[in-house]
Amino acid sequence: MRSWGAWNASWAWSLALIAITITIHLVGVGVIVNLIERFRARLLQSPRTYLGSTPATIAVIVAVALALAVLHGVESMVWAIAYVRLGAFGSPAEAALYSVDSMTTRGASGLSPERDWRMMGAVEAGDGMLLFGISTAFLFYAMIRLWKTDIAIHE
Repeated sequence: MRSWGAWNASWAWSLALIAITITIHLVGVGVIVNLIERFRARLLQSPRTYLGSTPATIAVIVAVALALAVLHGVESMVWAIAYVRLGAFGSPAEAALYSVDSMTTRGASGLSPERDWRMMGAVEAGDGMLLFGISTAFLFYAMIRLWKTDIAIHE
């Protein structure tokens, strides 16, 4: 880094992006929770046992996992847009690849942002770990919540 000023800007943008992406994630998780609870209530009231079957529960859990993956993609694109707007990357495609690479902590794209914005990639990796941790905990919650319903229906 040429100066602490660039580090300060990189940190400021990174912290703002962490706040934005975690907010997006929590709103998305809240929407998914509401959908799960509606599905669960229908299962408990339904006389049809096939709706409460293990395959149906698995299908819902897969849908939850896919919805979480979409959230991660959206959050990654928020970082990519910031990279392009800040001039860290000249191309949206490179910014998107770098962002997905950083957020997943894969780090093998071979891309690097402009010198003044390199700290953001490391911070984005930390953000990705937080987001994936929230997703993992939520997916576990969804499984337990739905499997309890599945057991209750079959008893």
